[in-house]
Amino acid sequence: MKLSGLKFLLLIPILAANAFGETVLVLESWRYDDRAVWRERILPAFEAAHPGIRVRFRPSEPADYDAALSARLAAGTAGDLIACRPFDASLALYKVGHLDGLDGLAGMAHFPRAAKSAWQTDDGSATFCVPVAAVIHGFLYNREVFRALGLDPPETETEFFAILEAVRDHGAWIPLALGVRDRWEAATMGYNNIGPAYWKGEEGRRALIAGRQKLTDEPWIAPYRTLARWRRYLGEGYGMRSYRDSQALFAGGRAAVYPAGSWESAGLGARAGFAMGAFPPPVRKAGDPCYISDHTDMGIGLNAGSRNKAAARAFLEWVASAGFARLHAMALPGFFPLSAHPVEIDDPLARAFLSWRGRCRSTIRFASHLLSRGAPNLEQANWDASVAAITGASTAEELGVRLQEGLAGWYAPHR
Repeated sequence: MKLSGLKFLLLIPILAANAFGETVLVLESWRYDDRAVWRERILPAFEAAHPGIRVRFRPSEPADYDAALSARLAAGTAGDLIACRPFDASLALYKVGHLDGLDGLAGMAHFPRAAKSAWQTDDGSATFCVPVAAVIHGFLYNREVFRALGLDPPETETEFFAILEAVRDHGAWIPLALGVRDRWEAATMGYNNIGPAYWKGEEGRRALIAGRQKLTDEPWIAPYRTLARWRRYLGEGYGMRSYRDSQALFAGGRAAVYPAGSWESAGLGARAGFAMGAFPPPVRKAGDPCYISDHTDMGIGLNAGSRNKAAARAFLEWVASAGFARLHAMALPGFFPLSAHPVEIDDPLARAFLSWRGRCRSTIRFASHLLSRGAPNLEQANWDASVAAITGASTAEELGVRLQEGLAGWYAPHR
């Protein structure tokens, strides 16, 4: 009876809203760190323009989102609006009927083909999420630490490790703020960050998809060797350090360098009591081209089981608008709009990341498209492999063999 009473109390706000003729939508997302921005800035702007609709933001921890969302969708308890991972993860939801097609939605014409491709069927015949934002990988650094030690941002891998060694020798700061407890951060901020310099971005990614390269080839195992070298600079307790612990370590001024990306611009910029800078992944040697992971990060789709589709489509039409693009870019600098609407980026740190597009070659996270549709899922297998590389649990060669065997077990071009 107590539990039933609690459930009723939780339902009161929704029942009251419906009693006054309002529709209440629920937006599922993995943007847990940004929940205050969505709740206090972005969603109130939509509600002000649509007084008959309210939107509740329901975030999950990033590492838990996919499993939690799948469970809710299967149970029929998922929200009306779904934050969409790019490529394979969301395509799988569309194929089993969990996401509605959105090709007739007003505003979809404002997105270039490259942006929509992350949320389309392979033949491009159906689009199932409205593109929202892209993120760029790189490294943040504490300008005060660098100034105190007479260091400049590195351009080459050799310079990068020389900086880490200098910070380690000094002893006042941890050189590299990264942990492996949550697993995904080792791959996202580690392997996918530095890897494109080894496999030459899109050239290597497409060769792997086509079966012309294998995960046992040098360009794919060499980044694991480099990650193994990071272990010396992570400080005590890195094995139990979570993603949030790493954020706090860097924001608290206790670490010199943080492998991260543009998505940290707003949150860490507000928390850190020091000037931050950013540098792109170092090139392997002087004269090599620069590569960055410029990843189509997030879209928003419509739950096919929603009972509020008219209101949900009104929200998605707003997401496709110029007003949303400007608001999102201002409220969450470092999440770069994917629409063709002109948007000014005011945040200096976010602008630094964005400037790399002019001098580096862009690619996306290597396992996001086509390579994570089977079992084992390559993207998640790479989480474990990246952790094993950093901790020294496996050699780079062993990891390459393990991943290649897994991919060859289900992906035809590698059989």
